Parts: sequence; structure tokens; C-alpha cells
Amino acid sequence: MSRVASIVSGAALVLFGAGCFVVPSMPRSAPEQGVRSVAATESTKSFTATESSSWSPLAIGAAFGLLAAVVTAQPVLAADLENGEAVFQGNCTACHAGGNNSIVAEKKLKKDALVTYGKYDVGAIIKQVTNGNGSMPAFGDKLGPDDIEDVANYVYNKADKW
Repeated sequence: MSRVASIVSGAALVLFGAGCFVVPSMPRSAPEQGVRSVAATESTKSFTATESSSWSPLAIGAAFGLLAAVVTAQPVLAADLENGEAVFQGNCTACHAGGNNSIVAEKKLKKDALVTYGKYDVGAIIKQVTNGNGSMPAFGDKLGPDDIEDVANYVYNKADKW
């Protein structure tokens, strides 16, 4: 439902924004009869040239660009769980497939084991992944901070489902 609301509000914003850039057209009047100076004629020509355009291509492009950005936007999350899953699959499943631990069997990634060892916290998982401990190697040099945060959030969210 929130996606529909954001699309509708984005479309309203686009239409309002486009209206701000569109110059309203004014009906042209016939030139007055009589003698005029050259300067007056030139100023009239430049004034009517700016009046003749009722739709600005720049405004239309900006409106469509904003609409495309609103429609295709994804909500910003503190952690990207899809990236966390990919990082986990690429770096952690060799020892932690299915939330288990093939090296030290009792130190699983399941919620009860994480609670027992004081690791059922995203910050504690980030510290473990970054620095390593015991037989677990440190990944602080191999993975970037965003990837470590993403994989820690993935493990935290997956711990009670394994």
C-alpha cells in the first residue's frame, strides 16, 4: 500500500513541478498601426518570441525523469539483506551452511547458540566477522564495511529461522 501512495504522491509532485516550468501562453494581438521606433519593434519581437512557447521541453523532460525516479525507486534500508545473503553464500557457507558450524559444532548461527555465546546482536556479529575469533578468520580486510554490516544483519535475521 505504501508503494501505491508513494507513486501517487510522486505523480502529483511531478505534475506540480511541471506546472512550475511551463510558461502560460498569451494570445497574440495584432501590431498597432502607426509609426514606431526600431527599438520598440525589436523589444516587441523578443517579447513575443518568449510568449509563443506554451510547453517547455526541459520541463517535460524533468517531469518524466522525476516520475521515472519515483516509480523505480526502492526504499532505503539500513541493511541490504539480499547483499548479505550473497556475501554469506560466497564467504561463510563453507563452514556455516544452514546456520551450522562444521568446525566447532556447538557454535552454530542459530538463535539459541548466538544467545548462549553473547553474539545475538548485530554489533557483536559485525565484530566477530571483522576481527574473527578462535578458528574463525577475520574478514575485515577481505570485505568492505557495508558488506560486513549486510551479512551481520542477514545472520541476525536468519538466526531464528535456521
